[in-house]
Amino acid sequence: MTQELNVLALIKGAERFVFVYDDDSKAALIDDIRDKAANPAVALNWFDAAVLTQRVRNPQTEPDPADQFDD
Repeated sequence: MTQELNVLALIKGAERFVFVYDDDSKAALIDDIRDKAANPAVALNWFDAAVLTQRVRNPQTEPDPADQFDD
């Protein structure tokens, strides 16, 4: 039996955030994204975290073009 993996990526300026996860690790990934947003040393902010966690919860939804903007 093959295990499916999901890939979620965010490119923010020079930084790259790439998350590879399976369906069983969604909750842990959401916690990790929130921890990164809470860390001032990481360029991931709370808006980014909200968008990413929404994509983890609902991977079939299309991204909203309004969410795509330049910093």
